[in-house]
Amino acid sequence: MQIDPQAFEQYRQSPNEKTTLVRLILGTLIVVIAWIVATFATVSAGAYFHAVQLANSGQPVNSSVMASFMASPAGILTALMSFAGIWIGLWVVMRWVHRERIGALFGNSSRISRDAFFKGLVAVVITSVISEVLLYLLRPEIARGSISIGSWMLFLVPIVILTFIQTSSEELLFRGYLPRALAKLFRSPIIWGVIPLIMFTSLHWSPTTGTTMNLAGLGAIGAFAIVLMILVYVTGNLGAAFGAHLGNNLFGFLLISHQESYNAFALFTAAPLEGPGWDSTDALLVTAIGIVASVLTLLLLVHPRSFLRVSPDLAANIRQAPQLAPT
Repeated sequence: MQIDPQAFEQYRQSPNEKTTLVRLILGTLIVVIAWIVATFATVSAGAYFHAVQLANSGQPVNSSVMASFMASPAGILTALMSFAGIWIGLWVVMRWVHRERIGALFGNSSRISRDAFFKGLVAVVITSVISEVLLYLLRPEIARGSISIGSWMLFLVPIVILTFIQTSSEELLFRGYLPRALAKLFRSPIIWGVIPLIMFTSLHWSPTTGTTMNLAGLGAIGAFAIVLMILVYVTGNLGAAFGAHLGNNLFGFLLISHQESYNAFALFTAAPLEGPGWDSTDALLVTAIGIVASVLTLLLLVHPRSFLRVSPDLAANIRQAPQLAPT
């Protein structure tokens, strides 16, 4: 099975002359600041109203109000909403720093491939079921979640929308903006592939999880991130990565959750990865299961005989990305 680099070659050549290392660093700082500001604003506002509700109901308001808010359904929704800061930051950066439209990050066609998006989503749902079976064999613990079917249906659309904001913003930054610009400036995949990979994976370190399981989780997340980058390389488009990442997170948010802090909307809860009872052997097996699921996802999406095989987003000619008129 060979991978044609033509689609990514078009993608990496599409940035204009304003894509320099200095502008890339400046743009990244602006995105990070926008993300921090959005997170602070949304979480602070949410925690304030949460504290007011506690006070009105006669419950004590103390230093743990932030933790209790973030563990609540409203806190989860707020945390997902805060990722809109990345979208805002990237729009500002592309518009004013690089003088390009944000659609240039989507792919060679300047739009998200709907076909690749849905194929990526379906592929991950399939492999998530497989990985859940393997995790259940490792730790046969599963229970009905606390949310009722009626409430689950009520929150279904908001969760899907906000999860899309969260996952698409991460893809836009870590599989779009950074790799595209770095690949324009540096030929080596060690730079344009590994640097965004390390940044993305390190953000998933959990302070409430033991070191062993943290490393196991990072190993599985890193494998998935590599697959997402390969999908961009194969297609020259973020569509498949958008869909795959969305499918992965929706499965955990809405169906079977392995995180105590994000299980408020899940129909079922399984053994939490941050909980007790995991040893080093379990950690290795969790990492292996994550890697196997990622490899299966990749095969479903790129193997020539797969019914979910994605197509490259090829422009008629290698071109410059759409630019904005000077002002």
